[in-house]
Amino acid sequence: MKLNKKTILFCFILLAVSVTIKIICAPNINLSGFSSLLAIALFSGLTIKNREFSFLLPILILLLTDLFIQLLYSTGLFPFAGFYKDQYINYFLLMIVTGIGFLLRNMKTPGFLLSILAGPAFYFLASNYMVWISSGGLGYTKDFNGLMQCYELALPFYKNSLLATVIFLPAFVGLYEWMVNGKFSLHFKKV
Repeated sequence: MKLNKKTILFCFILLAVSVTIKIICAPNINLSGFSSLLAIALFSGLTIKNREFSFLLPILILLLTDLFIQLLYSTGLFPFAGFYKDQYINYFLLMIVTGIGFLLRNMKTPGFLLSILAGPAFYFLASNYMVWISSGGLGYTKDFNGLMQCYELALPFYKNSLLATVIFLPAFVGLYEWMVNGKFSLHFKKV
């Protein structure tokens, strides 16, 4: 991805979408998990040739989103903080989701479709495993049944995460192709 006016504008659009979706969805328990961040990570892994930038873009967008939420929280305009204990785990998991996109990039359309399923599935399994393992006060027993209960209670978040990825990943690919290459296309090229 060459940094020019069009790609910089595209990155700002990714940030604006991320912040807007977080402000709208995160406080509503029924919409929790609906986020554009997994799609941004997969987009980066699938399409950006420069490995360092492909991992940096989603992390930077998550950091700026969290910073904006923290500012809103500190002024009393948002119900929870943007930065919290063990948040680094989300950054780490997001880098792995980017890596999933990176690993599937050469499979073209099948890789694109597989990434839509694999990214949210990995994030669901890993993040909820971390919730279970460190469930201080959440009441999950430290056995297989407790882990399954944790996963079961998190299924609505997974559904929202998968739905968001199905919506946002093709939208980001199409928008990028339209903004940078002048034509709408869902066939991504490495940039």
